[in-house]
Amino acid sequence: MTTPSPNPGRRAVVAALASLPLGCTAADPEQQAALASSTRTLVAYFSRSGNTRVIAGLIHRSLPSDLFEIQAAEEYPADYLETVAKARQERDDGVEPALRASIDDMSRYDTVYLGFPIWGETAPPVIRSFLSRHEMSGKTVVPFTTHGGYGVGSSLRVLARHAPNARILDAFTMEADQERRTMETVNAWLATPPTVR
Repeated sequence: MTTPSPNPGRRAVVAALASLPLGCTAADPEQQAALASSTRTLVAYFSRSGNTRVIAGLIHRSLPSDLFEIQAAEEYPADYLETVAKARQERDDGVEPALRASIDDMSRYDTVYLGFPIWGETAPPVIRSFLSRHEMSGKTVVPFTTHGGYGVGSSLRVLARHAPNARILDAFTMEADQERRTMETVNAWLATPPTVR
């Protein structure tokens, strides 16, 4: 985790992480689609395993904000390795997958907290899709990411390329990749012959 800066928004995120339970979940899809409040802040996130969703929920509960879950129109495979392979192919081919839903009026937001896991040392393809389909000019984008030990990788360059006229702040990062580690630990255990006690 990076050291928080004096930025009040970052302080709110850190305070939220320290004080709220980790069982928070995002609003249901109907509430997300409505985005009916008068707030000027949006928390938009993509999460596969739920780690990024928890952080998004904490931010949303700590700041007056609307919450929007970024989802691909075609879901990624349930199998972790199949998802890794598909994301790598999309990245290498420059694919921006279709989104299940978009935000009708991005102009109402001044600040966008944008959350995602790091996949293949960069932002997932759906984040490129989200940025390409939503005008970010003049907005402040506050990235928050989860990763498996590799940090933000090239994800901030992806944000700068797809939102060239936005003000992109330093990312809040948190190492949280239990799925891959669990898989590797179990596979290593299965590959080791059991001993007799």
